[in-house]
Amino acid sequence: MPEFLDQEYQELKTRLDELVGVLGVLPELQPEVLRKEVVAKSKEYGIFQLTQPQELGGTGAGPMALTIARETIAAANLPGSGYVFGADPGLLRNLTGEARAEYLEPVVAGEKSWSFAFTEPSGPDAPQKQTYATVAGTDLKITGQKSFVTGGAHASFYAALVNVEGDDEGDSGPAMVIIDKDSPGLEIAREFRSMEGGDHVELKFNGVIVPMRNVIGSIGEGMPRAMGNIGEERLQVSALACGMGLWTVDHITERLMQGHRSGSRLADREGVRLRYADLRIELYAARSALYRTARLAEVAESVEEIMNEATATKVFCTEMIGHVVDTAIQLAGGQSLIQGEPLEKLYRRARSLRFTGGASDILRLSIARGKFDFGAGRL
Repeated sequence: MPEFLDQEYQELKTRLDELVGVLGVLPELQPEVLRKEVVAKSKEYGIFQLTQPQELGGTGAGPMALTIARETIAAANLPGSGYVFGADPGLLRNLTGEARAEYLEPVVAGEKSWSFAFTEPSGPDAPQKQTYATVAGTDLKITGQKSFVTGGAHASFYAALVNVEGDDEGDSGPAMVIIDKDSPGLEIAREFRSMEGGDHVELKFNGVIVPMRNVIGSIGEGMPRAMGNIGEERLQVSALACGMGLWTVDHITERLMQGHRSGSRLADREGVRLRYADLRIELYAARSALYRTARLAEVAESVEEIMNEATATKVFCTEMIGHVVDTAIQLAGGQSLIQGEPLEKLYRRARSLRFTGGASDILRLSIARGKFDFGAGRL
């Protein structure tokens, strides 16, 4: 962890390390029993609450604390690590009134779950028109499709980006809208899994009626709210990638120092040392970018202020972990590709991160467009 962090963050890191130590000695448990054990221990150490708003009993931790926590937990690479943090409400934090009571509070309490429906279908069979809504009195009528909705099969509701086509007197523009899973006209057209084990769905909206109170914020604010959610996700993914990198480098260090059938350690070979040094260099550079961006996010008034930095960091860190794990596998040898081996599982996870929160090349184009077309972004 960077040395410049103050005492508060040092203490957080100590608690995280203690929690990792406790979780690391848990016996092999059934998934539901493991979840309960991990949640209980995480609450005991004050980590579970980091992702939740203060007004609802959480810590309301900022970007730096969350970055430290996510990197540390990822670096432990333990079963059940997905249960360490409480439900992150994301853009649901902005809900008020009835919608807040109906959606935000149950999510934080663990009684409901939600999925972010942002991505439009692509390819020759994709609809020519993006997901849209028309105003019907005090309701919105939504038509369209969303693809790659992660966790959508198990979600209680979706937060979807739609384009509202208002009349001459009404508001129009993009809006983030909450849509209940059991809404008439909402169809899960396809369920599928990706190679790292994530589950996703494709949604179809066939004239789904949604009350206007389910609009998050106001009509016209949808894209900034969606991008704010994605910006937070990119920093989260970057921390995950760096944590995975820390575990990978420690793992391959230990393997290279062990005896080899040749009679000498692989760590004593010059070619191996060159490749190994590259892993440490890349991870150092990625972590430097991660913590600088987290520090900028800590003082920014909104995620939009650091969108360029979060995007660049996400591309760099996810490209880094792909190369680090791939090189570690090459150094460890073919045995590391056996299904169930830790590097084999990590490779599948690492490859998926280059798409999570935006594909790397799309994000590269976004960075270039921001500078050339809008004069935005800093180095």
